[in-house]
Amino acid sequence: MWALDRALGGQRPPTRIQKSVARHPIGTSLFIAVPFALFFWALAGADDPGDPFAAVVGGLAIELVFGLTAYSERLRQRRLKRLGLWNGS
Repeated sequence: MWALDRALGGQRPPTRIQKSVARHPIGTSLFIAVPFALFFWALAGADDPGDPFAAVVGGLAIELVFGLTAYSERLRQRRLKRLGLWNGS
């Protein structure tokens, strides 16, 4: 938990990108997951071009990882506001 917090920035104020990601975690994860899903679909297309199962599973896995990371950044920013280390601007 603390290692993830340090990787996201720890006690430092968030950057502009981190603020944007924390405001829209689902949109960010979809924005990242769709190209990966298309990549996985193209990768699976060599074996069976009509089977999008690998693309859906790969896209959902990437979306889950990025969504949870964005949500943990939102929680970090809430903690910074609560501790008075950042005013939210």
